[in-house]
Amino acid sequence: MQDAIVIIPTYNEIENIEAILKAVFNLPKQFHVLVVDDNSPDGTAAKVKDLQQLYKDRLFLTVRKEKSGLGTAYIHGFYWSLEKEYQYIFEMDADFSHNPNDLEKLYNACHNNGADIAIGSRYVKGVNVVNWPLGRIILSYGASFYVRLITGMRIKDATAGFVCYKRKVLETLDLEDIRFVGYAFQIEMKFKAYLKRFKIVEVPVIFVDRTKGESKLSSSIISEAIFGVITMKLKSIFNKK
Repeated sequence: MQDAIVIIPTYNEIENIEAILKAVFNLPKQFHVLVVDDNSPDGTAAKVKDLQQLYKDRLFLTVRKEKSGLGTAYIHGFYWSLEKEYQYIFEMDADFSHNPNDLEKLYNACHNNGADIAIGSRYVKGVNVVNWPLGRIILSYGASFYVRLITGMRIKDATAGFVCYKRKVLETLDLEDIRFVGYAFQIEMKFKAYLKRFKIVEVPVIFVDRTKGESKLSSSIISEAIFGVITMKLKSIFNKK
């Protein structure tokens, strides 16, 4: 049984999906991939179905009825992957902002070096972001500083969406209790793992903004992250009491 699977959530990623899958499957380390598609009107799921003929028993697809948010897509993928008994479960975007070559770095951090969670971090060694406008860099970096300030976590890239989880982490966390769907989902997962005292490491990566397709960032996602962090921290305090 293959031990590692990469979950790639998609919505209108027809311009990227074939290339990103080929890049993953061409790696020396063998990964399986689960695409969780939110019924993309551009035919993303149909393209994945075609590629399944080429990557039999390595490429899997689930199609949800509608666009329901990044967080719920990953939760769906987590349950699917746990049921199939994978030991290392990854989050990765479809748009090449996360370099598939870095999957092996995250895998090694967990498999060989004892991490429970490995984060592909933009900020652990300076600011490693390409093609972002200054305003977005400030927003993202500032968000991670804000999260450290409120939560007490020492993670420098709390909103990162390029992550490897050991199976035991996802089995221990109450996935039904994960409430957020955007950036705040990424923060909530890390915070709840931090409270459980799992070993979290940051692996430096270079983040490259997408060149094809449209960004899914919205004002509602930003608001959720800002106010969600405070709510999450307060909830953790009252639960202790």
